[in-house]
Amino acid sequence: MAARLILQSDWNESLWQNEGQAWVLCKTLGEGSTSIQGELKSQGLDNKGIPQVVASEGFRVLDITRRTITISYPEKDVKAKFQAKSGAFRNIHDRGIVSLDISSGGALGVSSDSNDALRVWQTSDGTVRRELKGHFGEVITCRFFPSGIVVLTGGLDRQIKIWSAEDGSCPVTIRGHSGGVSCTAIVDRGRNIITGSRDGTARLWNCGNSKCLATVHTVKGFINACAVSGVSDSIDLGKPVKPPAEEEVGTAGKLLLLATESGDLIGVGLHSRKKIFQVKGPAAFNCCAFLPNDRVIGGCQDGTVHIVDIRNHSQPAKILRKTSSPILCIQAHKNGFIAGTADGSCFLLDLETDDWLELTGSDCDPIYALCCHGNTLYTACRDGIIRKYQI
Repeated sequence: MAARLILQSDWNESLWQNEGQAWVLCKTLGEGSTSIQGELKSQGLDNKGIPQVVASEGFRVLDITRRTITISYPEKDVKAKFQAKSGAFRNIHDRGIVSLDISSGGALGVSSDSNDALRVWQTSDGTVRRELKGHFGEVITCRFFPSGIVVLTGGLDRQIKIWSAEDGSCPVTIRGHSGGVSCTAIVDRGRNIITGSRDGTARLWNCGNSKCLATVHTVKGFINACAVSGVSDSIDLGKPVKPPAEEEVGTAGKLLLLATESGDLIGVGLHSRKKIFQVKGPAAFNCCAFLPNDRVIGGCQDGTVHIVDIRNHSQPAKILRKTSSPILCIQAHKNGFIAGTADGSCFLLDLETDDWLELTGSDCDPIYALCCHGNTLYTACRDGIIRKYQI
């Protein structure tokens, strides 16, 4: 995209005030970028209680509802739809939120912050149910097992822990990495897990006896993110050189996706331990995810998003760019994906229709994590707020 629109983070609250106003910006991407700022002004409410808004400097308001507004800037042939949050939890953390996940049933959330707090909470009202204590230092990654009542965490203390969300106990602690644990993935129902570390290794573990079953792959530098998923039978994931351990369960037919600090997006056959593809990016890959139809996606430090068709991975990746700010987190959603960035932007793209939706709320504070459950999206921000969106 040659240009993008940026809207005041609390636009919906401002425009609902009497004679309220909010700013809007058209920013040209790339070197020598320029910005044009306009103003939105409320001219009072209509009979449905919706503000009548006029724009300055050539901007146009095409549509507005209680939570969305669509704005265009014809001179640059750019249009964007913005959506405000439906709720926010400010009481769960008082520091920047590092990681976030929602249980399979949608009733519980788990999150960690930069002040080393790790908490389980109710998604209905943000009430904290459990404080999970046992890590020494920041917890970089937290997620629920498929059961929705067990939590997996990894931290800078190089420990991997498995917790009961029901009583807060920690029956399993796994050690073995020589660097902080930066990411985790769960294989099938969770008898085996994957961890990625700042020591450059991705390891397969058996949860029952805390045994490391294999170092699946090693890279130079940090592994920033990982994901595991099954792929089509037509994709050759290779065969293992030697028979796997008896404790290894559910790895056949799975691809391990790694995002690395050295700028590589790597696919590895989880069962075979063989590298299937490697895509070189222009900067570090901070995050990665699987998309439908045997595609994977990686978010890059330079703001680009790279989509790889696993069936034709020798072909160049499709590269999208919505922002020049680093992509910090990414997740598949229906026919596209949702991404959070270092400048506080959060956007959703439908790859079939090419429709973009901007989710507003953060005032330039980075979005470090996001998680979607059904049509409800939760974002974790450096300002310590967990926001909810109905998308």
